[in-house]
Amino acid sequence: MLPNKLRRRLAILLALSLLTVTLNLPGAGAVAYRQGSSGATVTTIQTKLKRWGYYSGSVDGIYGSATVQAVRRFQARNGLAVDGVAGEATLVALGIPVSSAGATSTHSTGDVALLAKVISAESRGEPYAGQVAVGAVILNRIRHPSFPSSVAGVVYEPGAFSCMDDGQINQPVADSAYRAARDAMNGTDPSGGAIYYFNPATATSAWIWSRPLITIIGKHRFCS
Repeated sequence: MLPNKLRRRLAILLALSLLTVTLNLPGAGAVAYRQGSSGATVTTIQTKLKRWGYYSGSVDGIYGSATVQAVRRFQARNGLAVDGVAGEATLVALGIPVSSAGATSTHSTGDVALLAKVISAESRGEPYAGQVAVGAVILNRIRHPSFPSSVAGVVYEPGAFSCMDDGQINQPVADSAYRAARDAMNGTDPSGGAIYYFNPATATSAWIWSRPLITIIGKHRFCS
């Protein structure tokens, strides 16, 4: 029977060997989206590819054959391996944070709840990508030097969101708004980095119409 010290040493060596094998497995821990994938990150991939002219299908968050072909065209144009899979290199080239997939949010539960309330109030009835985009605008403002540096600071800034003035913020929160808040906090941004959005059917401000357009999702125009 082996001495205890030797058994412990062998156990440590075995664990280190297994860890080394795991870390060197092809694709271990890699982030990749391929045909059959779905979700908010796929929506972001489609949104970016559509804005840049590579994709002409529906922005539906489903990685179908049209998305595969659009990714292949993007990869070929940007010197990437042409496989139709949005792996880490392709995501980086698209400007999508690789860490956003499965990332743990540093925001508090209160931040998630408040963001969800605003998303629900401001984008009720909008497509899911539009809901995530509204949340992303709030988070983009936090990172922008012209705005407050917290979710509450941005939301409660006077005149920032109409739902704070018309009482919509107090309406029941849709389940999809909580999912959209978490997706936005994990780095998904269908707005393309926008810090403003508005509904052209109701906007009367000449100033907001002057903002450079980034994308249109549902009834909202997202601007820089």
